[in-house]
Amino acid sequence: MKGTLVNTGAILAGSLIGMYGGRYLSERIKSIVMNALGLSVLVVGLQMALEGTNLIATIGCVLCGAITGEYMKIERGIEKLGEWLKKRIRSKSSRFVEGFVTASVLYLTCVLVIIGPIHDGTIGDASTLYIKALLDGFASMAFASTFGIGVAFSAVPVFIIQGFITILASSLLFLKEPHILNAITSTGGVLIVGIGINILELEKIPIGNFIPAIIYAIIWAVL
Repeated sequence: MKGTLVNTGAILAGSLIGMYGGRYLSERIKSIVMNALGLSVLVVGLQMALEGTNLIATIGCVLCGAITGEYMKIERGIEKLGEWLKKRIRSKSSRFVEGFVTASVLYLTCVLVIIGPIHDGTIGDASTLYIKALLDGFASMAFASTFGIGVAFSAVPVFIIQGFITILASSLLFLKEPHILNAITSTGGVLIVGIGINILELEKIPIGNFIPAIIYAIIWAVL
C-alpha cells in the first residue's frame, strides 16, 4: 500500500499547490499550461494505443465498452458522486464536478493503475507507483489551478481502487502476462487520447462511459 499512499499524497499536494499558487498565475499562463498538458496526454495516449498488436480488437473493445458504459451511465454516476461531494463540503466552485471527473478518469485509466499495485502487492516494489505519483502530482497542479478543489477529491477513488488491487494482487497475477498487458495498454491509450481531447476542449467526450473497455480488453486477451 506504500506506493498507493504516496500516489494519493502527490495528488493532494499537487492540488493544494495548484489551488493556492494558481491565483498568482495569469489566465494566459493557466491556459498554456492546460494546453501543454492536453497535448502531452494526447501524445502519451497515442503512443500507448499504437503499441497494440491487434488494433481491430482494441477498436472492438472500445466500441463495446462505450456502449456498455452508456447503458450503465457511468459518466453520470461519477458526476453525481462529484455533485454529492460538492454539496457535502459546500464548495462554490462552478467547475468542481468537471475537475473531479477529468482527474479521476485520467488517473484511473492509465495502465500503471494495474501494473503498479501488482508489483507493490506481490514483490513490494512500489517504484512504478512512485513514477505515477510524480506524473499525477504535476497533473494535479495544472488541473487544480483551473478546476479547483474537485481535483483534490479525485485522490479518493485512486486510493480505493489502487489499494484494492494491491490487496488482491496475489490473485491477479495473470494480469502480468505480456499479451494481457498489451491489450490493456492499447485500449487504455485510446481512452487517454479522449481525455487529451477533453482537456484541449476540442470536443466533450463522456470518457467515463468508456471505462468498461478495459474489462473487455482483459477478457479478449484471456480468451
